Amino acid sequence: QAQLVESGGGSVQAGGSLRLSCSTSRFTYNSNCMAWFRQAAGKQREGVATFYAGGLSTDYADSVKGRFTISRNNAKNTIDLQMNGLKPDDTAVYYCASRSGLVARVGCGLGARFEIWGQGTQVTVSS
Repeated sequence: QAQLVESGGGSVQAGGSLRLSCSTSRFTYNSNCMAWFRQAAGKQREGVATFYAGGLSTDYADSVKGRFTISRNNAKNTIDLQMNGLKPDDTAVYYCASRSGLVARVGCGLGARFEIWGQGTQVTVSS
């Protein structure tokens, strides 16, 4: 089974930037839908961004639109999340997730059920 490993978390001041990467242990990963989620302390997990490889389309939560960018790095076989203009409210554990297998575009939204998850990486934004 494929595994997802996140990296790039850390601490930054408000207004700063971080770039998260999600790598898979398999060279060829049979999924066309990947995403980033986050969970702040005491809050429910929420979807941040999705990447649909079928049409190279993306979705973003309203709270991160214009600040975060999800993209695929084919050379490194990763899904990255570039986070700019970070705010203290962005503080959370960020998780990479993937649908298992190929899905239609409608199955790659922020409300979709993702079957494969990474262990998470902490992002802390101080004011």
